Amino acid sequence: MKTYKTILRIISVLAFLSIIYVADASAHCDTLDGPVVATARVALEQGNVTPLLKWVQPDKEMKIKTAFQKTLAMRVKGSEVKEFADMYFFETLVRIHREGEGAPYTGLKPGEAVDPAVALADKALKNGNIDILVNVLSNAMGNGIRKRFQHTRETQKHVNDSVAAGREFVESYVLFTHYVEGLHGLLKGGAAHHSNAGH
Repeated sequence: MKTYKTILRIISVLAFLSIIYVADASAHCDTLDGPVVATARVALEQGNVTPLLKWVQPDKEMKIKTAFQKTLAMRVKGSEVKEFADMYFFETLVRIHREGEGAPYTGLKPGEAVDPAVALADKALKNGNIDILVNVLSNAMGNGIRKRFQHTRETQKHVNDSVAAGREFVESYVLFTHYVEGLHGLLKGGAAHHSNAGH
């Protein structure tokens, strides 16, 4: 029984994480506190472009290398110029990274734009402990299913009272079954990144 519950928990987490990632990964890559800009900050300080190349497609490497060299040349001209040059480079890198994912670029956002679940995922990778993320996502998944189920059950009790009551049941039934179907589809297909059922 314990093994069965553990398997259900893992499935719930994977499905919910897939939803979070598809919906909100864009709010992570294009933030000033996200991993792309964090890598760029270190690369600029060390004068080494190589760690940045993993964030872009191979055919865009030369653009990044050129922008990197221009930025390094500008950074030595004073603190104000350095700040401007760094932002230019962050914007360039993130824009090209997003293009490679087939995702739109709408500018750099402050760190608060990062989804809490993604922040927890990053924290788990840093400290090697996944338990908090698993618990948060498991609870959120369970609550989402239960909430839709309970509402559908309540409306089902009055399905034949009137046409309006019947329509309310149909609406809640559709929301409930589509939610479950969507989760199941994600489990069968695996997590997609951005619009990339494709990345």
